[in-house]
Amino acid sequence: MTAPKIRTAVASLPGYKPGQAPTAGPDGRSWKLSSNEVHFDPLPGVLAAAEQALREMNRYPDMFATQLSETVAAFWSDQGHPIGTDQLAFGTGSSAILYDLLRLVATAGDEVVYPWRSFEAYPIAVMASGATPVPIPVRADGRHDLAGMLAAITERTRAVLVCTPNNPTGPALTATELRDFLDAIDPSVLLVLDEAYLEFATDPDVGRGEDFLDRPNVVVMRTFSKAYGLAGLRVGYAISTPEIAGSLRKIAVPFGVPQVAQAAAIASFAAVDELRQRVREVTIERDRLLAGLREIGWEVPDSQANFVWLDTGARTAEVAAPFIADGLMVRAFTNGDPFDGIRISVADAEATDRVLAIAAQVRR
Repeated sequence: MTAPKIRTAVASLPGYKPGQAPTAGPDGRSWKLSSNEVHFDPLPGVLAAAEQALREMNRYPDMFATQLSETVAAFWSDQGHPIGTDQLAFGTGSSAILYDLLRLVATAGDEVVYPWRSFEAYPIAVMASGATPVPIPVRADGRHDLAGMLAAITERTRAVLVCTPNNPTGPALTATELRDFLDAIDPSVLLVLDEAYLEFATDPDVGRGEDFLDRPNVVVMRTFSKAYGLAGLRVGYAISTPEIAGSLRKIAVPFGVPQVAQAAAIASFAAVDELRQRVREVTIERDRLLAGLREIGWEVPDSQANFVWLDTGARTAEVAAPFIADGLMVRAFTNGDPFDGIRISVADAEATDRVLAIAAQVRR
């Protein structure tokens, strides 16, 4: 009997590897530092809003996320960046937006340029669309090689993915870098700004996608999974032109964002002061972790996200083992290539202390 034939591009896809679940250390304690989640409880009012939405789980959600669209548009307008609800499209996390964007513009014979190492879903999403991945190695300091990415653009390039701050290395592009990069790209090439971690950026020179929305080839992706603490509900969105956003809404999975996720995201905007305080606490711990690692002797990229990166190369599995044994679930990238390393999410002060203690031991 002949089995159904799976597309070659799909059969050869690399599998996405999630961060490890916590395993207790010798003292029974554990910290999940493998998925870049915030360690706080839900923001005030969010749990109540989610519970209320669950009372209507027998009903389909609002397919067009009408109230959430209005809330997000109002938020950006209040920040001095007026956008219309017709410029927004929502999905199950910004990852879903990415997959849909690539389906919009790329197919077999096309190319998509992106930095590497960067978000692990990039090559998967590109290959799933049928296009050819064109990964450009990041620089030794963990930053995008923008000159190399520009040089890789050809007449077959349909999209360029930019992750800022970059996951997993941490650096973010400056406004000048973004502007110069956009000026050099043909307007027919889609530039996707993946800003999942931008809330954690504290450097005033960091570029922000909302400042470039006047460019018709720019799409800004944001998520509620990281700073907003809604990773388990999966809701993200894109800001772009009405034409691109409308096309995204056309091909999105119907009713893809559950009502409970929409309600929780809406409630998050009512707790923006608490959100900002939590972000400040995370960035304080991040900077303390960066400083401590450098004092020990690690060369660590300048992270503007809620994680830090150790370029451990061939020693990655060896270096990661003591962290995991102590209950610190770090994210070890062990593909056997020059881009292997360890990403460590920022949590509370005790987690920082324990990470630094282990990092000092393995550095010797």
